[in-house]
Amino acid sequence: MATPDGIVGVFDRAADSYESVGVPWAGPIAARLVAELDPRPGERVLDVGCGRGAALGPLADGVGPSGFALGIDLAPRMVELAARDLAHLAQVDVRIGDAGSPDLPRSSFDVVAASLVIFFLPDPAAALGSWAELLVSGGRLGVTTLGEKDPGWTAVDRLFEPHLPAELVAARARGLRGPYSSDAGMERLLSTAGLAQVRTVPDQVSAVFHDPEQFLAFSWSHGQRSMWEAVPQGDHARLREEVLAEIDRQRDAAGTVTFVQEVRHTLGVRP
Repeated sequence: MATPDGIVGVFDRAADSYESVGVPWAGPIAARLVAELDPRPGERVLDVGCGRGAALGPLADGVGPSGFALGIDLAPRMVELAARDLAHLAQVDVRIGDAGSPDLPRSSFDVVAASLVIFFLPDPAAALGSWAELLVSGGRLGVTTLGEKDPGWTAVDRLFEPHLPAELVAARARGLRGPYSSDAGMERLLSTAGLAQVRTVPDQVSAVFHDPEQFLAFSWSHGQRSMWEAVPQGDHARLREEVLAEIDRQRDAAGTVTFVQEVRHTLGVRP
């Protein structure tokens, strides 16, 4: 099967190493989102853009064997690996599906979760509207986005910018602007989608790297892979050395580097 285009292809190629380089990231972020959504035994839950199942696994644990947990993602390898990793849970189903426009019955889920996915979608407002329609009355929706980035991480990102096409630089900036730049902006998106009791839960995750090579492996295993793939091949070796040197410069007394990422969970209820 051919690798998908765009950001879906990036994550498809990253799937085998995603969350597998010794630096927990998507897992702890999704765990907090799921805790706020509070899935209960017997409920039907949906994880849109499920990846390797960072949210889908704890959602399935929450609903138990009497419930149903569905994960959809457009990256075939992510779907394959999530299905494999969660095969021991009979209540789980993982399918190829578009997070931006799920082809699923209306009013069929008690919970919809979207962890670190909405800023990749071309029309986030339309996506939120479609997710809200999937909920039963009283159903809960939770969306996770990123807040302020650690200055150390920003310093690394800046090393890439001279090598990247302008459209990729602009796309990454959009993920931290507009509605994604504030609690109020995200809350307006959910309210406009028809949700009530909208609230924000602030959170943060610390990514700890034991050496520069581990950071390099992590950056290829997540969304930053899109930046590496966009760099002209002839510039890779020099940029790699620059990135390794910058990470080495940021080591603390113990030899590790810690980046703290602010996270925002925005939640609402369908009336």
